[in-house]
Amino acid sequence: MAPARSAEPFVPVTTSLTELAGAAASCEGCDLYRDATQTVFGMGAPDAAIMLVGEQPGDVEDTRGLPFVGPAGAVLWQCVEEAGMDRATLWATNAVKHFKHEVRGKRRIHQKPGTGEVTACHPWLDAEVRAIRPQVIVALGATAARSVLGRTMPIAKSREIVHEAFGAAVVVTYHPSAVLRADDRAAEIRAALVADLGRAAGIAG
Repeated sequence: MAPARSAEPFVPVTTSLTELAGAAASCEGCDLYRDATQTVFGMGAPDAAIMLVGEQPGDVEDTRGLPFVGPAGAVLWQCVEEAGMDRATLWATNAVKHFKHEVRGKRRIHQKPGTGEVTACHPWLDAEVRAIRPQVIVALGATAARSVLGRTMPIAKSREIVHEAFGAAVVVTYHPSAVLRADDRAAEIRAALVADLGRAAGIAG
C-alpha cells in the first residue's frame, strides 16, 4: 500500500502567517495542485478571535488566489454583516487549499474533496490555528466540520451544539454555497447561517 499523502513535509515550523502562506504556495502534499491555478491560503486578521473554515476554493478563488471572493463568498460576507460581525476582525480559510474540479467544455466544475485530500491538507489548517489561536472556529459545511472535528457531522443536528477542537469552541453551520443551491429552502438556510455566525460572535465576546 502506498503511503498516505500529506502536506506535513511542506509546512514550516513557524507561527508566521506570511511564512506559512509562502510555503503553502509550493505545496504538493496531494495531487490537487496539478490542476489548480494556485494555492489559496487563508486571509484576514492575524489576531482573529473567530476563524471561518470552508471546504475549498472555488473557480473564482482559484483564479484570484483569495478565499471567499466568488458567489458563495458574497453570500458569506452579507451574512457576516447581518450577524453584526466586523469582517476585518475575522480569519477566513478552507479545509483544502486547492480547487478540485473537472473540466466540461470551457467550464471548471467543482468536485467535493475526498477524505484523503482533506486529511492531506489538514496540517495547513493546524498551522493556521496555531498561528492565530482563535477563540471560536466556525465550520462552514460538512467537509469543514470533518476537517476541524475529525469526524463526519450532520449539519442540521450539529448546529445547536458548541463543539471543541484545537482548544477553541467550534460552531458547525451551513456552507454559504448551500444557500445558492437550496432553491425553496434558501431563506431558511441563510437565516440559520446568520444565526450561527451570531452565536459564534457571542461566544467570542
